[in-house]
Amino acid sequence: MLADPALVLNRSWYPIGTTTVRDAICMVYREAAKAVDPSDFTVHDFDSWTSLRVAENEPCIRTVRLRIRVPEIIVLNDYDALPRRRVAFSRRNIYKRDRYRCQYCGSSPPVVELTIDHVVPRSLGGRSSWSNCALACLRCNRRKAHRTPAEAGMRLKREPTEPVWSPCVAIPLIKRRASWEQFVSDRYWNVELET
Repeated sequence: MLADPALVLNRSWYPIGTTTVRDAICMVYREAAKAVDPSDFTVHDFDSWTSLRVAENEPCIRTVRLRIRVPEIIVLNDYDALPRRRVAFSRRNIYKRDRYRCQYCGSSPPVVELTIDHVVPRSLGGRSSWSNCALACLRCNRRKAHRTPAEAGMRLKREPTEPVWSPCVAIPLIKRRASWEQFVSDRYWNVELET
């Protein structure tokens, strides 16, 4: 239970990531954060959090004298910025950025029929980067071959760019708690990213 995730909000109540329940309790104890009661969104310091009544079926941490509710959400006291991070340049993230669509013809074939195309081919000095890689269906990739789109008489639907990092991208879907929905909703996860 101490290794379970707890949502971390900045001072402006914006989700910036997760931590373990153990670290969340430590931050509340050190007065670096306050625990958020998901039922009414009241904030609590360590003393008021440990004095809250714990229901029988509610997860808790037991000490010699206390039963402490597991904090599912904490809000930091002094941090109101967003961490500056970059989206990892990976095959999965290229597919997500391009919405599993060929960037030349716009089709959405099965994933096995999509390839990562170098806009400027590596044979012509093109590098593997956000701005030079785009998804292409097998038909368009064969047609373009080892040429630039202009040489092949093809146009990209969208110029490939590096996607903007979102703090909730770092929160795995399978580890989300129901109490986080107010801050990390499905609408947030499904919004189309600007490129």
